[in-house]
Amino acid sequence: MKYLKKIQYNSPVVLTFALVSLAVLLLGMLTSGQSTTLLFAIYRFHLTDLLGYVRLFGHVLGHVDLQHYMGNMMLFLLLGPMVEEKYGSQLLAAMIGITALATGLVHVLLFDSILMGASGVVFMLIVLSSMVRLQNGRIPLTMLLVVAIYLGQEIYDGIALADGVSQLTHVLGGVCGGVFGWALDRYQDEVRKWI
Repeated sequence: MKYLKKIQYNSPVVLTFALVSLAVLLLGMLTSGQSTTLLFAIYRFHLTDLLGYVRLFGHVLGHVDLQHYMGNMMLFLLLGPMVEEKYGSQLLAAMIGITALATGLVHVLLFDSILMGASGVVFMLIVLSSMVRLQNGRIPLTMLLVVAIYLGQEIYDGIALADGVSQLTHVLGGVCGGVFGWALDRYQDEVRKWI
């Protein structure tokens, strides 16, 4: 019992996101996917559909199955705490929300299919984490390699494969991470006043 007292909820946004995503997955399993489709997957909707606006953000919490969830959460739990420690919980939550909204809107506008999962947010974290050590506007070689490897692969897959995976969401998540990293390097004090 004394060992349990040593466990720290060290990264509240990351851990809460992972736990809520797991709860959404379990609820989806209990409802044969109906709850996931209703609240945690994004697809075209009529402007009067109020749940459509919930799904614009909630789609990042939904996952198709345990394998999909675990694939996203391994990188999310690896990179998220570092980003949360660097920028703070409120700023990370805002970046996750903006990325969810951006990927959701682009998907609704360009595709007639269902999108769910945290992969856009994970790609945002991949690129953003490579920019954590930006200094004086210098471009880290690690960031260039991350962009070349991860985003280059997604662009290639988007052109070469028809696998039902939204590579555009991955690329857009990476772009969000790059924009956040650049903006925070230049305007972190101003951004913190708004959050």
